[in-house]
Amino acid sequence: MDTARSDTQDVSQLTDKDWRDRLDPDAYEVLRHAATERAFTGKFLDLKDDGVYHCAGCGAPLFSSDTKFDSHCGWPSFYEKLDSENVISRTDTSHGMVRTEVLCKNCGGHLGHVFEDGPKPTGLRYCINSAALGFKPGND
Repeated sequence: MDTARSDTQDVSQLTDKDWRDRLDPDAYEVLRHAATERAFTGKFLDLKDDGVYHCAGCGAPLFSSDTKFDSHCGWPSFYEKLDSENVISRTDTSHGMVRTEVLCKNCGGHLGHVFEDGPKPTGLRYCINSAALGFKPGND
């Protein structure tokens, strides 16, 4: 699978105002403030087209449609990252829970969380906000 970063933008110098201007309000809140969109409302929840899901903030390729599955949780779910270099994780202790948050490595944007209740072969469920994603149709 080609996971070239040619569409990934250097966003290292963006200010908060730049992010506000660059992103729609929902994407800004999710990516920059770790908000969560309401369950079953995201534009990519039911999308079944072939393609690659990218970071809405910087364009980094994150997930392939080949690994998307219906987890019935209310958010787009994937059992594997497209490129392990583009998605990082950290412990999230917000809201009185301990979870694993996933972020775009390039821009630091909050994507969602990963859980260990997914399907084989990984057993993982990357539960991702649609507002944090863009989609490029085509063969992965």
